Amino acid sequence: MGEGRVGVTQRQKQRVTRPGQNSIAMSLTPDPASTHRGVVIALMAIAMFGTIDVLNKLLTQHLPILQILWIRFLAFVPIALMLAWRPGVGFLWRSRRPFLQLLRSVIFVVEMGMFIAAVKLIPLADMQAVASAAPLVVVALSVPILKEPVGWRRWSAVGVGFVGMLIILRPGFHDINAGIWLTLAATILWGFYQILLRIVGRDDAAATSALWMAVVGAAGLSLVAPFECVTPDATGWALLAALGLVGSLAHFAWSRAMVLAPAAALQPFTYLLIVYATVTGWLIFGDLPDRWTIAGAALIVCSGLYAFHRERVRARERGQRT
Repeated sequence: MGEGRVGVTQRQKQRVTRPGQNSIAMSLTPDPASTHRGVVIALMAIAMFGTIDVLNKLLTQHLPILQILWIRFLAFVPIALMLAWRPGVGFLWRSRRPFLQLLRSVIFVVEMGMFIAAVKLIPLADMQAVASAAPLVVVALSVPILKEPVGWRRWSAVGVGFVGMLIILRPGFHDINAGIWLTLAATILWGFYQILLRIVGRDDAAATSALWMAVVGAAGLSLVAPFECVTPDATGWALLAALGLVGSLAHFAWSRAMVLAPAAALQPFTYLLIVYATVTGWLIFGDLPDRWTIAGAALIVCSGLYAFHRERVRARERGQRT
């Protein structure tokens, strides 16, 4: 999913605004008009995240991966600072879970670097097809780590998604590209990242998490990336400028969408990244996924959507009992 691994839990949404803070008020049950606006903005953000993957693939032809990653985080710092600023309060930097925030940020940097490395080696659609299993990874990890109850229906969805992954990989039938393994490893790391995001979201505002991620990523990469940097040519500079602009707009748009609409209403649309990656991969790079990748991705998407559905059902049932 490259940048398409977007997602903020409902619990995080509740933590963005706190009592006494002059911020945008968010309702747990937004009106339909607000949800519609949120979906429209989310679709724009998803298109921009897909564009980021295209830019990353183009940039890997000109610059080292560490340099691309470093510039991505440097560009995100101003957006994170803006999201974390509260008039009369200052920046929401203080965390009740500093170690977990640090660990989560490091994991995010590593998995994003893996995705950029993967996109250099494999078609965009193949990468998104494998990465689409990320929500199912979160379901599987939530049991041992968060001790969340997962019924047989969602476990069945995880199993079907695993079958879809095997169809894409087809182990034993052909040599598996290193880019596929990188994507798979990054997807698992993204699952751990999301689990940690849920944990810190119990105590920290979403804006605090974003600020930690941006600052830790930019600071950490500043220690190593300059040694790998090369001077871009004219095309490289243009791509870097586009990457910084589109990346900042994408994060801002997704954050705004999460304010306007419930997370459960937005998450299913992230699977459109596979369609976007297929179209752009074909038009720009001449790549098309084979029938096995399409079949496996279809299974993963269907199982992921069903898992989202069951999560909403369980949330509604919990609400009725309280």
